[in-house]
Parts: sequence; structure tokens; C-alpha cells
Amino acid sequence: MSGPPTSLPAAFGRRAERLLEDTDAALERCFPGDDGSRQPLHTCYVPADLVTPATAREWGEAALTAAEQAGGLSALAELAGVEGPLRGEVVSRTERKLREEPVEDLRLDLEDGYGERPGAEEDRDAVGAARTVAAMAPARHRADSSTPAFAGIRFKCLEAATRDRGLRTLDLFVSTLVREGGLAQSGVAEDGLPPGLVLTLPKVSTVAQVEVMVEACRALEDGLGLPEGRLRFEIQVETAPMVLGLDGTCPIPAMLRTAGGRVTALHYGTYDYSASLGVAAEFQSLEHPVADHAKQVMQVAVAGTGVRLSDGSTNRLPVGDPAQRREAWALHARLVRRSLERALYQGWDLHAHQLPTRFLANYAFYRRSFDAAAHRLQAYRNRSVPGIEAADVADEPATARALARFVHRGVLCGAIGEDELEAAAGLGEQQLAALAHPGHPGRTPTPGGT
Repeated sequence: MSGPPTSLPAAFGRRAERLLEDTDAALERCFPGDDGSRQPLHTCYVPADLVTPATAREWGEAALTAAEQAGGLSALAELAGVEGPLRGEVVSRTERKLREEPVEDLRLDLEDGYGERPGAEEDRDAVGAARTVAAMAPARHRADSSTPAFAGIRFKCLEAATRDRGLRTLDLFVSTLVREGGLAQSGVAEDGLPPGLVLTLPKVSTVAQVEVMVEACRALEDGLGLPEGRLRFEIQVETAPMVLGLDGTCPIPAMLRTAGGRVTALHYGTYDYSASLGVAAEFQSLEHPVADHAKQVMQVAVAGTGVRLSDGSTNRLPVGDPAQRREAWALHARLVRRSLERALYQGWDLHAHQLPTRFLANYAFYRRSFDAAAHRLQAYRNRSVPGIEAADVADEPATARALARFVHRGVLCGAIGEDELEAAAGLGEQQLAALAHPGHPGRTPTPGGT
């Protein structure tokens, strides 16, 4: 190669390749980045024996009724701090959401929310949960969005006292889904598992517990004829050793390596974690300093891995007299916005009455900054000579990707319309996705996989 003279030996580039070969492979394997597929705004937890295929629709109806009793969604939007210029569009989109897809992710709970039951009763409810999830899947397949895009179970943890029960519940649920769900026969899912299936492993403390869960998934795949790696799971962060392990380090990266790509998300457990650190019940909250510390550790541990994060819940439910409801709605909206500002794009809802403020706060968050983000994206794409063009913000490529990811999340969750995206930024959804997630050109916006 001709050109200006250099000083490094000609063979140095090959030496660098050899020295960094393992590093390159590790970075590619461990840090694939987010694939840009849809992440639910929330997970709703309901005791498994109380869930039917109509539960999501019933929650939406209850949410709309509660809002009407409070003076309408516009009154709740004002309570949630949604600015006047944003309010009309945010309220309109929230009302449509509560009618069409009120619950995005439904967890049929066979753990804390379900409690301790006789073995035969939990066996029955584990099988019933599988049949309920199977019954919802065909409607979703037919584009009936009133059923959740994501659904699954939380089973009991792998600590000694509940290990056998948790593994049996997991086995009964997955086996019943595949063998009796009828999803393969109806053309909904070739392998018999719904596309949005989620399995939640609670109260994890050690890498060995994750290893056992991985082995359980492999055994189920072998026994049911499922493709290798088909069963994936999310981990709840509810114990102190998840943040600072027995050896004095954070075990989360080791857990992800052990799982080999099977971990999809980490969910913060507000009350179990706070209690484990001795926080008095009165002060247990997802904005307590111990909660912020845990979630910051979680964020660093999963950055770039493609594993997603969810904040926890507030147990202050808007179910009392009018004054209590207003106070609880205002708190919930503020906490949702707080989580979003801290890059925690998912949370938990424990009651149907929390749905209005969940969607009002989310839609306002994205619409509040959309125009400015779209302007910066357009300026970035049209830049010519750095330092000369007239853009009022000189964004780096990493910031441009962050802007694109922000807008893309807004589009996927329904806060921003694709027509608005085209008008404001001159981009289609697929172009935006490619800018936001350049390493995943085959990404699709529909939920897929467990």
C-alpha cells in the first residue's frame, strides 16, 4: 500500500489480530446489543387461579370505569402532570390503548401472589395456567390485540424450601402448553409455544441457581422435542447477593454467561429486595436509595448485552375514596416518569386502576421530547461538514443512536404514529430501526420468542 510513511512494523497488524482474537469473540458473543424488538411497557401480576382469557379486557374496562369516576382521562392526565399542549393526543391514545390492548405483559403468578397451597391444588392451577395462556394465543395470532402480546408464569424459586415445587410447576406448565395447547395444530406456533411466552425465575441469589434453571430448560426441550435454546427466562432481582455476591463481586455477568443467551430480562423486586436490606415497611419504595443502587448495578451489568430491565411496582393502589385515589394515581404517574427518565422502560402494575397512569405517563414521556429528537435526527442525517453546518446540536453517532432508540421506543409503544415520524424526521419505521440498532438489520417490531 502506497501513501505516507509509517513506523509500525508491517507484521504488527497481524500480531494485533492474534492478540485480540479472544477479545473480539467475547465482545461479539457477550455484547450483541438490543435487537430493537418490542419491549412491553409493563408487566401485570395476577394470581394464576384468577386469570382467564378475558382478564386483560376486564382490566381495561375497569381502568376506564375508574378514570370516568375520577372525572375522565383528561382529569387524570392533569393529575399526572401531562402538559396542556400534549394532553389531547396523550388522552386519545391512552383511551384507545385501554380499549384495544390494556395489558401488554401478563404474568400468571404461582409464587408470592399465589401463596402456599396444597400440592394437588397447585398442580391443577399450573395446568390451568398453561391452558389459559394457550387459549389467549390464537386471538393474538389473529391480530386481536385485546389479549396480551406477552404472557407466562412466575413459579416458585430454586431455594431449598420451594425448589421441588417450583420445578414441578414449571414442568407442568410447559409440558401442558406443548402437549395439550393445540398451538402447533392450529398454526399459531410450530413448536407449540406462543411467541410471547415468558418464564419468570424469582429470588435468585447465585450463579448455580441459574445453571440449574438452564439445565431444566434443556431437559424440557429434550423431553418435548423443542429446538435448543427455545426456552428463555427472566430473572427477578430480589436478594442482596444478586447485587453483591458471596465472593464480593456482582454475579450478574457470570449468570448471563452461564445462561448462554437464555436470560431475556432482569426485573427489580421492590419489596423483597428492600426488606432483605432491612428497610422498614413504611419506606419501602422503588425510589428508595437502596433501590436506585441496585438498579444502577443492574444497568451496568447488562449494558450492551441485549438483556432488558424492568423496574418494580408500587403497592399504593388507587382503590380507596376519591382523595386516596388521586394521591395514589399522582404517585404512580410520578414513579413511572421517574423510571423512564432513568432508562427503565418497563415496570410492574398490580391493579387495573394503575393502567391509566401507566399509559398517560409513558405517552407523555415520548411525545414531550419527540419534536426535539426528530429535529436532531434529521440534522444528524443531513450533516455535511462538521463544524460548518447550521445544526444547533452537534450530535455524536452514539447520541444519534440514542435519539433513534428513544423515538423507536415511542413508535413501538404507540405514543408516536408512523405518519408523525415520517413528517417530523423523514424516516420510516424500518429506517429508524436500522439507525437505532445498526447491528440488527433483520429486526422486526413484532414480539417473538420467549
